[in-house]
Amino acid sequence: MVEGGNISKPDKTEFTECWKTTWKTPYIMRLALSAGIGGLLFGYDTGVISGALLYIREDFEQVDRKTWLQELIVSMAVAGAIGGAAIGGWISDRFGQKRSNLLADVLFSVGALVMAFAPAPVMIILGRILVGLGVGMTSMTAPLYIFEASPARIRGTLVSTNGLLITGGQFLSYLINLAFTKTSWTWRWMLGIAAVPALFQLVLMLSLPESPRWLYRQNKEEEARSILEKIFPANEVDDEMNALKLSVEAEKADEHAIGDNLIQKLKSALSNVVVRRGLYAGITVQVAQQFSGINTVMYYSPKNVQFAGFASNETALALSLITSGLNAIGSIVSMVFVDRYGRRRLMLVSMVGIILCLVSLSIIFLEAASYALKVNQFDTNSIPNSTCRSYISTPKYSSWNCMYCLKVGCGFCSNTANEYSPGTCLELNTEQRDWCRGTWFKDGCPSEFGFLAVVFLGFYILSYSPGMGTVPWIVNSEIYPLRYRGIGGGLAAVSNWISNLIVSLTFLSLTKALGSAGTFFLFGGVCVIGFSFIYWLVPETKGLPIEEVEKILESGYKPKLLRAKSKDKTQFA
Repeated sequence: MVEGGNISKPDKTEFTECWKTTWKTPYIMRLALSAGIGGLLFGYDTGVISGALLYIREDFEQVDRKTWLQELIVSMAVAGAIGGAAIGGWISDRFGQKRSNLLADVLFSVGALVMAFAPAPVMIILGRILVGLGVGMTSMTAPLYIFEASPARIRGTLVSTNGLLITGGQFLSYLINLAFTKTSWTWRWMLGIAAVPALFQLVLMLSLPESPRWLYRQNKEEEARSILEKIFPANEVDDEMNALKLSVEAEKADEHAIGDNLIQKLKSALSNVVVRRGLYAGITVQVAQQFSGINTVMYYSPKNVQFAGFASNETALALSLITSGLNAIGSIVSMVFVDRYGRRRLMLVSMVGIILCLVSLSIIFLEAASYALKVNQFDTNSIPNSTCRSYISTPKYSSWNCMYCLKVGCGFCSNTANEYSPGTCLELNTEQRDWCRGTWFKDGCPSEFGFLAVVFLGFYILSYSPGMGTVPWIVNSEIYPLRYRGIGGGLAAVSNWISNLIVSLTFLSLTKALGSAGTFFLFGGVCVIGFSFIYWLVPETKGLPIEEVEKILESGYKPKLLRAKSKDKTQFA
């Protein structure tokens, strides 16, 4: 998730129908998968940096030493995505979804190549901004293209493939990271190879049509009909053309009623009490999604594994692959349960699991810090030219352990014979790392609690993905009146990206200031607040027509604790 794209939830009967329909008309699946590569790129480019950063730090000493520079490299893709999402809708409306997707492919390709050949960190940052623009655009246009170019009866299933491809792209990024750990260019291959699927999609999209809905809005009715004839049986084409006509006319009428520029739309939306209450709910779930800390796990997953005491880059990437795989599995679990148990319940249960896992991780990291290995005074003092300067200057070095050593910006070299016995505290530089004959630690300390941390990171993903991972997007597709769905969903999406940026831009600084234990405990506390807001503000929308959702919001949603029993049936909670 983390995630930036619209995910439509299919009815469980749609899976069978989708298989039958696409088997008879493979052109539909070609459209969906060609556009869905954008989701794969979305997931890949947001996930790949977590592993690439480990090796960027080795090549550029200033990146290794400056936490804010690491955060900048990671988060600039998110900053670019905010801009891409903002302009993606306008480009899509003005020039069509096909051209918007093509532009996103160009940005993905150029950004990947800029990073692959970057001579300095500033060029990596520029490349991250370019791929971020592509991510933001594809998060808006890829689902929309699939939505508008697929039959209504299987639309939910086809659009949800985009969500699966996002998590699949993240999983693929960890596999690619692991594959290139032994090559000479490591991170350059990891980041640059994303240009291949982007160019592949660009070629595929050139052979595909524009969406029939956009063509119809541009008064190109014959072109729209010719596309519908490839998607629908001949006896359904006229009905689809009539439905398209009615839909576009209603859309244009809404635009006339609320205005056709952004300021007019915002004023009209915010003056409507139903929309305002919908935004309270929609923005709440989007902000809660990001402040649950998911992207501290996805963007910094190998780093978290190293915080747990696994110093090897290869080991950190291999263990991170597990969390990424669990995220993809959780997306499938969500498809199965969200219509059975409801959106609200699934989010609340998910938040409880997230809180428990974050508190558990906090305790584990706290215990690991308490039992950190002692610094071997004799070995450390015997190499004065290499000993950590802060260690030499302190009068209480006898109480120092590995965590103290790392906190003051030094490195810890474990004992050659036994990793879990006292080691040496040395200056943090390449010379000392190469000198160390044991294992070199600079982010976390060797600990017997490390495996538990990885286990609970896995439980965290399993708690997050089926609920808070996908459901906030579903809620935002159902909670706004039709004429305000675009502006409402856009505002909620922007709140999601901004929250994502804040979290990814501050995580490493927080861990440096509060430690891993304090940081995860902070996120757990924020999740308690998020749980409360979801409970008080977000109604259940499962199976309700939009008119019923509007009635709930118009009267003001109240959770069961504040409702009289006689009103239970009208509140749909």
